[in-house]
Formats: sequence, C-alpha cells, structure tokens
Amino acid sequence: MKGVLVKDLYIARSNILVTVVSLVVLGFGLSFLLETCALLVLAPVASTTAVFISITSDAASKWNKNVIIMPVSRGQIIGEKFLFYILLAVLGMLTALIPCAVLACLGMDITLHALCLYGSLGLSATLLAGGISLPCAYLFDPEKSQIVFMMSFMASTGMITGLVLLINLVFPVKENILPAFNLVLLISVVWFFISYRIAVKVYRERDIT
Repeated sequence: MKGVLVKDLYIARSNILVTVVSLVVLGFGLSFLLETCALLVLAPVASTTAVFISITSDAASKWNKNVIIMPVSRGQIIGEKFLFYILLAVLGMLTALIPCAVLACLGMDITLHALCLYGSLGLSATLLAGGISLPCAYLFDPEKSQIVFMMSFMASTGMITGLVLLINLVFPVKENILPAFNLVLLISVVWFFISYRIAVKVYRERDIT
C-alpha cells in the first residue's frame, strides 16, 4: 500500500503545494478581517481535494483495471485512499497553524481554546464529508463523484448542526462548547471508519474488469 500512496502523492504534488501556499497566504489575510483560527475550519477541507484528483486520474488512466493484477488487495486500495484523505486533512491543519503561530508571536490574541474548537470543527466537517464522498467515488463516474464531493461538505454542515442539537438535549452546548464539539469529532471518526468498511465491501463486489 506504501507504493500506492507514493503514487498518489506524486500525482497530486502540485495541487498539494498550491493548497499549502494558498492556506498560508489566506491565513495572514484573514487576520485583518476575521479570527485567524477560523482557517482551521477551511484548511482540512481544502487540502483533501487532492484525493479526488487522484481518483479521477486513476479512472482516466484505467489504473483501477490494471492494479487488480498486482499483489495489492482491493481492501488495501480503498484503505490507501482513506489514509491519503486523513494525511491531507492533517497536513492542511498543520499548515493552518503556521500563520496562527506567527501571529500569536506577534502579539495577536490566539487562544488554545479557539484553536481546539476550530480544529475540532474543521476535522469533523472533513471526516463527515469524506465518509459520504469517498464511497460514492467508487459508485459513480468521475463527473458525478466530483458533484457528490462538493455537496458532501454542505451535507456535513447539516450533520454537525443536527449532532449539536442532539447533544444539547443531553447537556447545554453553550456552557460546554468544546466538549460538545469534541464529541462531534468522535462521532465523525466513527462515521469515517464505518464509511471505510462500506467502501471496501462495495469495491470488492464491483466489477471493474
């Protein structure tokens, strides 16, 4: 699976570089308009677009048909995409921390609470969206999967809202906002793992010859 991951990194390297630079620049730009920590919500979402570039590239080059004769199981192929997605989300998060750290050193009021809150929200949205869009990438053609990819982030927003409302029935979210969103993040992790298992099952049963 390591070789498959390196292949995807090679294909998406230019997109990853552009995304990283854009996030750093955007982070400093946001400091004049909004709270810089808000970039932690956008960063993991933006960075994961490279995963769908690799999926589209695989479909265009017929790589999916060739790889089944290699010593790599279908479960490993799917697992690599999900791992690639997580790695890019973490990379986006770390990139977003660069302007936050620099601005904090320059005296701007950037608190650990804000970093944790926005980071939890950003990762939750990314994992919920990935749990929707990644399995669909192997059910639909590349054009439709791109549409699902864009719509999945809007769906993740609604899912987070619904989860927060449900949590509020158990304890007041306004008074425990960070624990509430950490719980949302935990649910998002479970959702992402279940999505992975579903994607593996779908891909194993799908005829790609």
